[in-house]
Amino acid sequence: MLSCALTAAMATAYAQQAPAPEDPALKIYRAVPTKVNDLIHTKLDVRFDYKKRYLYGKEWVTLKPHFYPTDSLRLDAKGMDLKSISVVKNGKNVPLKFKYEDSLSVAIKLDKVYQNNENYTIYIDYTAKPNELKAKGSAAINDAKGLYFINPDGTEKDKPTQIWTQGETESSSAWFPTIDKPSQKTTEEITMTVPAKYVTLSNGKLVSQKANADGTRTDTWKQELPHSPYLFMMAVGDFKIYKDKWKNKEVSYYLEPKYAPYAKEIFGFTPEVIDFYSKTLGVDYPWVKYSQIVVRDYVSGAMENTSATLHGDYVQATKRELLDAYFSTGQSTIVHELFHQWFGDYVTAESWSNLTVNESFANFSETIWAEHKYGKDAGDDHNYADMQSYLRSPGANTKNLVRFYYGDKEEVFDAVTYQKGGRILNMLRNYLGNAAFYKGLNIYLKTNAFKNGEAQQLRLAFEEASGQDLNWYFNQWYYGAGHPILNISYKWNEATKTETVYLKQTQDGQTFKLPMAIDVYQGGKKVRYKAWMNNKVDSISYQLAGKPDLVNVDADKILLTKKTDAKTIEEFSFQYFNAPNYLDRYEAIEAAASDQTRKEAQKILIAALKDKYYGLRVKAIKALNLTKDDIRNPAQPILISLAQTDDNTLVRAAAISALGKLKASGNMNLFTQSLSSQSYAVQGAALNAIAALDPAKAMSLAKSLEKDNRAALTSAIMNLYTTNGNDAEWPYVYQHFIDAGIQEKFNNLRGFADMTAKVNKPEYAQQGIGQLKEAGIRFKVYGAAPFIVTQLESIKTARTAMKDDASAKAADDAIKAVNDAK
Repeated sequence: MLSCALTAAMATAYAQQAPAPEDPALKIYRAVPTKVNDLIHTKLDVRFDYKKRYLYGKEWVTLKPHFYPTDSLRLDAKGMDLKSISVVKNGKNVPLKFKYEDSLSVAIKLDKVYQNNENYTIYIDYTAKPNELKAKGSAAINDAKGLYFINPDGTEKDKPTQIWTQGETESSSAWFPTIDKPSQKTTEEITMTVPAKYVTLSNGKLVSQKANADGTRTDTWKQELPHSPYLFMMAVGDFKIYKDKWKNKEVSYYLEPKYAPYAKEIFGFTPEVIDFYSKTLGVDYPWVKYSQIVVRDYVSGAMENTSATLHGDYVQATKRELLDAYFSTGQSTIVHELFHQWFGDYVTAESWSNLTVNESFANFSETIWAEHKYGKDAGDDHNYADMQSYLRSPGANTKNLVRFYYGDKEEVFDAVTYQKGGRILNMLRNYLGNAAFYKGLNIYLKTNAFKNGEAQQLRLAFEEASGQDLNWYFNQWYYGAGHPILNISYKWNEATKTETVYLKQTQDGQTFKLPMAIDVYQGGKKVRYKAWMNNKVDSISYQLAGKPDLVNVDADKILLTKKTDAKTIEEFSFQYFNAPNYLDRYEAIEAAASDQTRKEAQKILIAALKDKYYGLRVKAIKALNLTKDDIRNPAQPILISLAQTDDNTLVRAAAISALGKLKASGNMNLFTQSLSSQSYAVQGAALNAIAALDPAKAMSLAKSLEKDNRAALTSAIMNLYTTNGNDAEWPYVYQHFIDAGIQEKFNNLRGFADMTAKVNKPEYAQQGIGQLKEAGIRFKVYGAAPFIVTQLESIKTARTAMKDDASAKAADDAIKAVNDAK
């Protein structure tokens, strides 16, 4: 699972609404559910009622007692009509007594006491009614009804009719009765009867298709290796299938027809990733096929259903959009979900408390793929960005990675499990070395194949591989909370020729044991020292021939820490030009950006405009204070060159944006020429730059760009229109706000609200108010409601001043609806 991205403001707002650490609900110990019966095989025969949004199902589920004899069975079955339940005896259904409790689970009295060497098969005739289920979502997965009918009546313009499922965490039991726990594993057979015009997808292999006289078709899919119930999936709709392969296994991509021409560009690197992961882990991709499907209105980011990953539509992109993608959110999602096929599907977390052995690994995989494909700087960039995401998450420092105490299982899908967990694995890789680390993963996977795992089994695998005791590492990082807040300072004693490094941890809570590399640069040479910080306050001294040019603590830049480093700007300058890592240069650019009056700072920033890694070129461009002559004069010709010739579109766009802030009319030709770029990022930056010089010209040019605009160009047009436009531009703004994904909606909220307040036509204002009300209700779980209510209040004031009483009342009603929404 990959959660939807949120803006920092919304993520913070949500986190502030989350239960505080002292909440009594968080004191509940969440044990692994006791196994009374084990799933063995699940056979389903389903058909769909598009009008009622029902699934009519028949199920044959085979089980056996786990260890102790039993004459009872409990299955999770949420919001269903259970018509009959029988045990299959000699090909006949023998009815059983059952009690359906709170429409959540069913207690079944078996026909006899079964021993743990006896299998039995239960037949269930049922109807699933997902749209009538009152299911609670979360910030990670914003709905939990399991089965989704998208535009089933075909009434929504430009939206396809689809059916898809979402099982994590325990929502598969909303569309078939099962023991809906990750500790269970079962093989599977699903038969779907669907309109013949649609294609289907499920786990495993498509083994048969049968055309029916009534215009339907019956497809049967078989998953012959066991997996957990939350990983079951179905999808039905008008998808075009692009078939690829890895070795002798089918790799396929299911896309809406309009995106089918870009299937290879979007997903075509998948076989390369499968190969890289297979070789790195020493375990070949374990399933019979690998499919990826993109659906509408998905309730999270993506989901790693076994052999059939489901993606939200944000991964879809045209060829032009992909020019600006590089290692984009879509690409990182693709590799994240693929790594789950090993960590999550092949070996599954025994309980949600141990979700780290699923999600931390998938998060970590994004870094190693970036490093492998795009170079170490790209991997380090991704690693650092995720660390900052964790460090900025309020309350995250109070939560253990392995979390046995929580109020709701959905809470475990957070920055601790994902971003912090991924960094902990990356630190361990650095500490053990690649060979021992990946050998440990190989042992873990092979030992627990098609079974369940937890962090202790992971520790044992790493210990077996490396020969080292790792209890200290797991105790502090997996079973403890927080992170070190590290202050680093230095002192040179000329008399004794001694350099002393002072290390101080200032966080509350545990003291972290930190192994680290320290590189000392002196006399044109670099010497590496290995050091351990074992106490809250430590110091390390080195006798040297002369004062060092640089002492680089945590020279691999691998520690998960919030750090204050008392280097001088001269030392940071030396670090930029001599230390090898992405973060060495990043830190130097940060230091230079904070005081651009210093010559060394200026030297760093000007040099960084030509950094070998595009991300640092962009960072340097954005850091420039171009109001200062001694920055602007050397930077401007470099920026013009970057804007015209850099091989990275994001660098070109950043350079154009920086030049645009100068509002220099001499750059107008560069900006207008840049509008002919194939890159939406470059076009968007150019349009913004033109708007800063000549808004009327920008408005005219924007009209010609309306037919083909996406991503950054769409944002630029939206910003231009919401700032300078009115009724003539409203249809474009309104439609693009409706079509926007969650992140884009958040980004455009303020501008959209401002335009809603000022348009002349009351019906336009009321359209905008309706969209803001819908966003406030839908995104209330993310903490968006207070911000949206504030915007609605401003609209109410503005419409009242315009004597538009109907719109003012609509705004008032919308405020109430958002506040009252649960």
